Amino acid sequence: MEPTKFVLGDEHIPQSWYNIVPDLPFALEPPLDPATREPVGPEAFAPIFPRAIIEQEVTAESRVPIPEEVRRIYALWRPTPLFRARRLERLLDTPARIYYKYEGVSPTGSHKPNTAVPQAYYNREEGVRRLTTETGAGQWGSSLAFACRQFGLECTVYMVRVSYDQKPYRRIMMQTYGANVHASPTDLTQAGRKILEEHPDSPGSLGIAISEAVEDAVGSEDAKYSLGSVLNHVLLHQTVIGQEAIEQMELAGEYPDVVVGCAGGGSNFGGIAFPFLRENLVNGRSTRFVAVEPASCPTLTKGRFTYDFGDTAGTTPLMKMYTLGHSFVPAGIHAGGLRYHGDSPILSALVHEGLVEARAYLQNETFEAGVAFARAEGIVPAPEVNHAIKAAMDLALEAREAGEERVILFNMCGHGHFDLAAYERYLAGKLVDLELSREEIDRALEELPT
Repeated sequence: MEPTKFVLGDEHIPQSWYNIVPDLPFALEPPLDPATREPVGPEAFAPIFPRAIIEQEVTAESRVPIPEEVRRIYALWRPTPLFRARRLERLLDTPARIYYKYEGVSPTGSHKPNTAVPQAYYNREEGVRRLTTETGAGQWGSSLAFACRQFGLECTVYMVRVSYDQKPYRRIMMQTYGANVHASPTDLTQAGRKILEEHPDSPGSLGIAISEAVEDAVGSEDAKYSLGSVLNHVLLHQTVIGQEAIEQMELAGEYPDVVVGCAGGGSNFGGIAFPFLRENLVNGRSTRFVAVEPASCPTLTKGRFTYDFGDTAGTTPLMKMYTLGHSFVPAGIHAGGLRYHGDSPILSALVHEGLVEARAYLQNETFEAGVAFARAEGIVPAPEVNHAIKAAMDLALEAREAGEERVILFNMCGHGHFDLAAYERYLAGKLVDLELSREEIDRALEELPT
């Protein structure tokens, strides 16, 4: 029988996270104080993050050891399996060989616990009692709620209003783990009240929810803020995905020509891609990397590479990244985890330098790909990963047209078990494609800091 899955034992759980920053062939631009435009140091993050997380955010070490207590919790689902999508290959009649790393086997059904667990651990170690955070689709919020429960911490989640309404079971999952979940914008914070005064029916955004969560943490003596994407330490934690995938591709006797991941803030893409990108930078490999985003929130493909706030209220330091403007409120597509106005500074710089390609797709074509994948491979994907599946399928069809064998690897970053309402709308022909015009993007960019 031809092998379909490639599985590693617990002893293969990585013992360290990989930090790509020292291997980059360029220097990252530092975060800036919005008032002085001078670079800020680690102390700027002290009000919201514990010391250990700040040290990881700015570390120059290539490897950061994973605490044994974190590895023991990782063992609940790691190493995750690597699959070869043989049935999808036959459906596409392609000479390409398609592999996917399946992160949906985690307790919360996505890659997000890979960073939620260490963040909760380091906060517990420094005496923090409560964590605040934002969540879009709910994958991050449920993962932090799970991690807080493992370490005896309270958890407060500000969930983007449109996702709060679209995905009630994600909210219930968070509450099952013991979290307090609020539909953002709320009347509990100054940032939320300001938005509601101007837009009483606001669908919310990740930028707004971040503002609320940060304000809550800063105003509480025993609380800190926890972030599920964008910053260096988050992408660092996610590299367990790619490290395992390198070993598993060796088991399969293959090496990827292309690595694909969906991109909202950049965490799951960085997790699968950065260890393979290291092989390009350090060992001379030539793998392509493709980051995929929604056409309704085209940060990497149509945004501007410049300094901007990470949140709507403008409370964070300015970060150099691709952005649509911090006041931009994305349309309420079902891929809630990809509805962010900016992107990871590292991923943004990699795209700007030409080391990573970016593509954008409309909502219906990604669901078409997700349904085809589910019917071929049996797993119903999260709406976010449907973007990566669409790109992987297109790359496989391009290989067929070129008559070339290619090895394609993508990160299957979560299942869609809580997203069946979205599939119901797609199957009924009720999903709407939303794509921003250049004029709409330019209007959003007008409010960038000057």
